[in-house]
Amino acid sequence: MKLVITTPTAIVVSADNVRHVRAEDSTGAFGIQPGHADFLTALAISVLVWRDRSGLEHYAAVRGGVLRVREGKSVEVATREAVLGEGLKILREVVLAQMTKNAETEQAARLGALGLQQAVIQQLYRYLRPGEQPWDPLVRKP
Repeated sequence: MKLVITTPTAIVVSADNVRHVRAEDSTGAFGIQPGHADFLTALAISVLVWRDRSGLEHYAAVRGGVLRVREGKSVEVATREAVLGEGLKILREVVLAQMTKNAETEQAARLGALGLQQAVIQQLYRYLRPGEQPWDPLVRKP
């Protein structure tokens, strides 16, 4: 069976020798083996596990997404974000580091957007009320 895991920017996994896939949706965990019926589900934020023909397990933490089984021959996963790891302990550390980095990036983006919003409001005020200073909540008028 073939397994493909993609994100919007990359093909994270493309494996041809998959014997078993374990994933999780809102109803719980489930397994897929070759010959599985066609299937489509929305994945939860979880760890996807697959076993190759030699019995070696591989892991990918996925940030939700969609899983599709086609003709029992391929499993396709489209997710917003996927992080690979050879063991659960290593995967945990990688995911925590990635989440921390993403949180810092998102915080910086929020602060940048807030600054832009404030600048737009000030410009609109200047345009609508020329000659007046923008209202400042820290300055009290008598």
